Amino acid sequence: MPLFKDRKDAGKRLARALVEFTGKRALVLGMPRGGVVVANEVAEALDAPFDIVVTRKIGAPGEPEFALGAVTQEGDVMVDRHAAELAGATAEYLEEEAGRKKLEVIDRMRSLRGDVPYPELGGKTVIIVDDGMATGSSMRAAVQSVKKRGPEEVVVAVPVAPSEAVAEISKEGTRVVCIEQPRLFFAIGQFYQDFNQVDDSEVKLLLEGAREKRRFKSVK
Repeated sequence: MPLFKDRKDAGKRLARALVEFTGKRALVLGMPRGGVVVANEVAEALDAPFDIVVTRKIGAPGEPEFALGAVTQEGDVMVDRHAAELAGATAEYLEEEAGRKKLEVIDRMRSLRGDVPYPELGGKTVIIVDDGMATGSSMRAAVQSVKKRGPEEVVVAVPVAPSEAVAEISKEGTRVVCIEQPRLFFAIGQFYQDFNQVDDSEVKLLLEGAREKRRFKSVK
């Protein structure tokens, strides 16, 4: 049975679990595409600015949804060597996929953000939001990317994830806020009544709307 009506519903519920960050120097980063819808709800509830953090998953040969690792926003490559070996991924395959994913990250950032300067993360509490975690590989890459920019604290916030993924992120010293950890976990979409694909135009509109709100507040 679905736990959430849609991503907006999940974002509102997640925001209630993050209420302690209201009014603090928090900045919310959503993971495109679906995570941005959730992040927008969190940012509005916390009265915090929000933007995006982009990573790309490295999939297994013949099974692109099975993550072997991910590429960060800065082009760093993270690979689960054990998973890669089990999947029969050769060094040549991993190098080729990583190169392709690096280009995808650059294209995605340019497409969604244009030439807008990236927000300053130094000294802030950065809350990374997605619509859920399965293996957590993309989220680990996002955390690594954000930590390079000198935040005071990094918090991972998702509506739903298996306990194993939460434990994997937590053991690296990152706080995880996850409101649902079902025992039977096959895919993130199973926990949403409406899990329709989010397109780039919706992500752009949410980002532009958030910037307009911040600009309006700054001149009041």
